[in-house]
Amino acid sequence: MQVDRDVTIYLSKTKASAPADLKPHFAAFEDLYDRKLWHQLTVALTAFAALPSAAVYLVPLYDEFVSEWEKRMNQLALVQYAAKASRTIKDPKAALAFLEKHAARLRDNKDAKDAYVLATMEAAHMRLVTGDFVGCKAAIDESEATLNSLPHSDTVINAAFYRVAADYYKAKAAYPLFYHNALLFLSSVSLDDLSAAEKHERAYDLALSALLGDGLYNFGELLMHPVLDSLTNSPSAWLRSLLFAFNSGDNDAFEKISKSADFLKMPLLVSSLPFLSQKLCLMALMETVFRRTKEDRGRLPFAAVAKDTRVAVHEVEHLVMKALSLGLIKGSIDEIDQTVSVTWVQPRVLEMGQIKVIRDRLAGWSGTVKEKVLSLEQEGGVDISAAAE
Repeated sequence: MQVDRDVTIYLSKTKASAPADLKPHFAAFEDLYDRKLWHQLTVALTAFAALPSAAVYLVPLYDEFVSEWEKRMNQLALVQYAAKASRTIKDPKAALAFLEKHAARLRDNKDAKDAYVLATMEAAHMRLVTGDFVGCKAAIDESEATLNSLPHSDTVINAAFYRVAADYYKAKAAYPLFYHNALLFLSSVSLDDLSAAEKHERAYDLALSALLGDGLYNFGELLMHPVLDSLTNSPSAWLRSLLFAFNSGDNDAFEKISKSADFLKMPLLVSSLPFLSQKLCLMALMETVFRRTKEDRGRLPFAAVAKDTRVAVHEVEHLVMKALSLGLIKGSIDEIDQTVSVTWVQPRVLEMGQIKVIRDRLAGWSGTVKEKVLSLEQEGGVDISAAAE
């Protein structure tokens, strides 16, 4: 490859007019390009693109400089550069065209499937911005199939995929799918890379989806995630408290929060009160089963369930049947004796209060075992603990 004279002229002129802090970067581009050090040039370009003051140069730099040697670049690095450049384009349709050009160039490159997925998902984001939901969903489906075929993928690609997928399902109000993809996005990035505003927004959206998601009865993972701390000491702190109330089946806390001014300002939650009430009852049922010993679960009176879940005794059977059908518990109902036998409760990620229950239960079990050992020693006159050693 011959050094393009037009490229060197462009770099020289741009360097002359650039701010003082950017001049060394353009000088480095000239030197590395002249020496054909493509890897070092890619590294230098990536560092340049990360500078806030470089934003206005990204698109023209691609058109006049990068496009001349882009085939020699690491293709993933090239797409990451193009993605940053696209965010400086004010017209979403123009930004989409810019990104689609890169995706089209990589479509048949078997050695750059990861870069193709990244370009496709960045373009899918712009499709979402322009209201092309069909095109966005098609890109998500195609990229998911490609990712599943790869032995491994970079976290940058995973983050881009889950970010766009979460945004799509949020726009479609598909709460369970949003919840799933939003958590996977957070697992693919460092929270330190997100602004305070973005952390708050993601925590807020995740909290709402956990509450409103049909089939979401286990959101301990969210409760233990540090992103939820962004709601603490904020106007949305009540939403965090509401999540914890649901997770522990706390009817009193739910009733108090549902009557608060903050809750009543949320038409989406107010209109969903019947659904939320039933969901809370189911989670209260899971919690009351979880907190009982194996022996107590074997014969749980309707009256005890009614007390803990705040439903009428005649509604307990229906509540338990609902929990059984959803796979939240396993067991049987004795209509004659008005009891419930639970053999299994859906595993959950536990928050600290629930972990304390297990700890106390283990401590109690340990104490019982110790008492029995001591009793046997006294009855038989043998030091069992010493014999065991």
